[in-house]
Amino acid sequence: MEIFDITQSDSFFKLRVVESLRLVIDPELEINIIDLGLVYNVDVNEESKVITISMTLSSPACPMGGTIVGSVENCLTHHYPEYKTSVDLVWEPVWSFDRISKEGKRLLGM
Repeated sequence: MEIFDITQSDSFFKLRVVESLRLVIDPELEINIIDLGLVYNVDVNEESKVITISMTLSSPACPMGGTIVGSVENCLTHHYPEYKTSVDLVWEPVWSFDRISKEGKRLLGM
């Protein structure tokens, strides 16, 4: 996930979006997608009112991929109804267990 620059005016809004995404739980691992390291980037376009999430899944064949993407869209539409949500699934860099946060590892018993 990107580093936030607090000197940029949209950084605090991006942080709110990230915190909202903690409500999206991977149904198989029962951990939120932020702590799993599935979200790579959050972009907010204030002019066009679009929130774009660049994220990945644990694998391209993830059986719950559609559910997770749908949950991201639903979560952001609920919390930020004045914005359109766009989710871009990306496969580079490839997701690995190294992307899981300390809290995610603790929750997984790692």
